[in-house]
Amino acid sequence: MPDRSNKKPVHGVRFVDGQPTLIYDTVCTKHKTPWLANDEVHQQLIDVWTSADFWLVGRYVIMPDHIHLFAWATEQASEYENWVRYWKSQFTKKHQNPARVWQPDHWDTRMRSASAYEEKWNYIKQNPKRAELVVDANDWPYQGEVFELRWES
Repeated sequence: MPDRSNKKPVHGVRFVDGQPTLIYDTVCTKHKTPWLANDEVHQQLIDVWTSADFWLVGRYVIMPDHIHLFAWATEQASEYENWVRYWKSQFTKKHQNPARVWQPDHWDTRMRSASAYEEKWNYIKQNPKRAELVVDANDWPYQGEVFELRWES
């Protein structure tokens, strides 16, 4: 049985021939400091994700202190771990605010089916409502879809 005492996620995306590689990830700010949910950060994240295109960001929800996103491997996909470090560093360089720091790690999970993907999306889309930031989850302004990711098996 694996040792889970260190509470660090196990990384390493498994690519399976003939199956899509779609990752669900949660990325947090250092010390859960709430600096993400604003128009400037939202646009800068979209810009960085659009240019860091070895993995394509699909649906996402930006909460004040963390981000939920789905990322799809392209044919040129690098190691997922490297890609996450890359877009975080590009955001930090562009944003130029030393007080706004990322948690060094993140929590990623490979989606194994279209139904798991939809179920996870339906759950995270409700986060702003559960956090009482909005009455209706559709009213949360810091969510969207950068690239449309279609599950085809």
